[in-house]
Amino acid sequence: MTAKRITTRKIERTKYVVYLKKAEEFYYTMLEAKNEKRWNAVGLNAIHCAISACDAVLVFHLGLRSSGDDHSDAADLLSTVSNIQDIKQKSKTLANILSKKNLVEYEDRDFLENEAETLIKLTTRFFDWVKSKIGT
Repeated sequence: MTAKRITTRKIERTKYVVYLKKAEEFYYTMLEAKNEKRWNAVGLNAIHCAISACDAVLVFHLGLRSSGDDHSDAADLLSTVSNIQDIKQKSKTLANILSKKNLVEYEDRDFLENEAETLIKLTTRFFDWVKSKIGT
């Protein structure tokens, strides 16, 4: 069986700050949506925060990011960063966050408060971890 091919794009390493800023904006918008009990908005902003945070750490460490249509490729690519000790666990956390994308965006029901609260916790931990790995 051949390894899954992940489409990537080279990015100048100093550009990690752009992705980190996006992640931070999505993060704070997620928290604002929580305060307003807008659970669908919480879910979508949490997912986008995690994607941008992943891009930030990938650009910082590898000088590239996933550019394919499948967001799960980002988690697979993240798991390849060999100089970070807990990377496999965090790539699973990212995959867990991303697994909610279809539910939040496309299913014919609202994202629930308890689901949003769980996603906030996962996203907060992931975002804080990313910031610790890029020295902010």
